[in-house]
Amino acid sequence: MGGGAAGATVTPAPTLGSLAGWLSRTVQPQPPPPRVCGTKGGPPVTAPRLRLRDGRHLAYCESGVPRDQARFKVVFSHGFTGSREDSVRASQEVAEELGVYMVGFDRAGYGQSDPNPNRSVKSAALDVEELADALGLGPKFYVIGISLGCHAVWGALKYIPDRIAGAAMMAPVVNYWWPGFPAELAAEVYAKQEVGDQWALRVSHHAPGILHWWMEQSWLPTSTVVAGTTPLPNARDAEIRRNMQADGTFQKKREQATQQGIHESYYRDMTVMFGKWEFDPMALPEPPCPLHLWQGDEDGLVPVVLQRYLAAKLAWVNYHELPGTGHFLSAVPGLGDTVLRTLFGQKQ
Repeated sequence: MGGGAAGATVTPAPTLGSLAGWLSRTVQPQPPPPRVCGTKGGPPVTAPRLRLRDGRHLAYCESGVPRDQARFKVVFSHGFTGSREDSVRASQEVAEELGVYMVGFDRAGYGQSDPNPNRSVKSAALDVEELADALGLGPKFYVIGISLGCHAVWGALKYIPDRIAGAAMMAPVVNYWWPGFPAELAAEVYAKQEVGDQWALRVSHHAPGILHWWMEQSWLPTSTVVAGTTPLPNARDAEIRRNMQADGTFQKKREQATQQGIHESYYRDMTVMFGKWEFDPMALPEPPCPLHLWQGDEDGLVPVVLQRYLAAKLAWVNYHELPGTGHFLSAVPGLGDTVLRTLFGQKQ
């Protein structure tokens, strides 16, 4: 799931900006207000939640060993369409052996966490920090992100590096507008996406104010990732998605993630991930903690060539490429256990 490079845009930014301005003056494509959990007419609150300093609530889900018995405490940031119940899928045996406590949370606007109209990469990192502090995880804790949820990990390395004991990213989504990517390389990979994805990400970056309107127009090219129709070159990925669609899991996850509004979850994810970042991850200084990054070489959503470039540019990234592997890394047998052992420096 990629963005588009500055050199890869087919429609220049001024054209999209003019389109956005015209639409705002004519059709006023404003998304509907969110159906906030626990309010009148909104979904019920059934998950544990905590209140943040700005008044929002974060819903969370704990797993592993009890918090007060843990050697290693981890905050997990779910991916696009995910939830607080997602994890690296490590075995309970390894979690108990290592003494791992893990807490996943619905990112802002997902599931039962309140929307944040000012959501950004920085706010995602600060939500992680507030969650950790509210649960008493100590002065330092570990962070793991998967897919699009890795923007919170990049944010943590930028904004709260001294709080992070170690970080792991699993198939992290990239933004092709990051200045560190060569324009020619990014343009080449960007052009290989489905036309609908090229347009959806282009609008996310250049005209985020009209993304909700754009995505709701059946006559416009829109995201195959949202629709669940992206071509997946890896056989395991394709089988997993096919099974999820057949047994209703795909639709159930969508309903759970977007119950407060698809704009506050999916679409805001797209504008944050593929929008204009305040920093370039490839310009970050080496953090005071290890970072491990896992990437499949048959990933149909995140181009492996760009992950390789990023890892080569940042010498402090511990890069683990998985041959014959796609995007859905939590489904790879044994990988969750490997991620935990590697992150904590424990021998297998």
